[in-house]
Amino acid sequence: MLRNRLTLLAAAATALLIAGCGTTEAPAATAPTPDAAATGPVTVTDSRGKTITLKSPARKVVGLEWGEVEMLVGLGVMPVGAADPKGYATWVTAAPLDPGVKDVGTRGEPSVDAIVALQPDLVVMAAERGSTVVTQLEKYVPVLVTKGSDATDNIKRMRSDLTMIATATGRTAQADKLLADFDTALADGRRKIADAGAAGRQFAIADGWKQGSTVSIRMFGQGALVSQLGIQLGLKNAWTGKTDEMWGLGQTDVEGLSVLKGQDLHFFYNASDGEDVFADGLAGNAIWRALPFVQQNKLHKMPNGIWTFGGPLSGKQYVDQFVKVYAA
Repeated sequence: MLRNRLTLLAAAATALLIAGCGTTEAPAATAPTPDAAATGPVTVTDSRGKTITLKSPARKVVGLEWGEVEMLVGLGVMPVGAADPKGYATWVTAAPLDPGVKDVGTRGEPSVDAIVALQPDLVVMAAERGSTVVTQLEKYVPVLVTKGSDATDNIKRMRSDLTMIATATGRTAQADKLLADFDTALADGRRKIADAGAAGRQFAIADGWKQGSTVSIRMFGQGALVSQLGIQLGLKNAWTGKTDEMWGLGQTDVEGLSVLKGQDLHFFYNASDGEDVFADGLAGNAIWRALPFVQQNKLHKMPNGIWTFGGPLSGKQYVDQFVKVYAA
């Protein structure tokens, strides 16, 4: 579940401020047919700088991070296994998994035995999960490690990760189509927002969780993927607090949101797992109720299942929400 990532990123953000079910018995998903021209050996260099060579484009693939799983499905490669598919179904609606996709454990602690038992051609995972899992898996199967996030340019990073996965699976034509559609959505959204006279308007994006009576808020800074989508649409992220270099995320509390006071902005947040700390945990908080975007009804809960750390398909869902608010 997202809580694993929330806990890890909350700890990282805090340090920065001081110094982001059983398996089904249904048959496994059918392996896709790669591009007609991509049938021979495939060579790709991953985010580690490691060259991975496959005898042919990977058809049986296991995905260990939801953004990468979304990319696989978007490319037409239904993975034979994925980390926490139940959680994926909660948080990612842009690219649904088939019922036959096997559960291979959590994103933080995947089961090497479960992965190897599927006899995959390739495992795709993000760099944040560390070298230990990679070392264990590479005894049995090639592993492609994506960058996963880069707050210096997360849209460029997303495009690079998608292209890397597409090359390894022989789906470069599909990747070109996904990216072209994504670029079109950005361009159309930017035009609609400009036509509505909303270019330059401000936004803030967050998610949060509650521990005891304490509400922690995770802010998406300038370099976060979804923030960069808003900026590409001609909007301005009003949150300028300190964030980490990988995800572009920072931590605050309700008092910290007072820096947004007096600014004309819309505030977006995510709560797909049913724990809505903004509607419930802060409902009686006087500081929260005094914030202009709360008083002006400019508080927007994102529809459930739009993944904040996804690929071009989730990115298009975010673009649609920005356009819906600013170009209405």
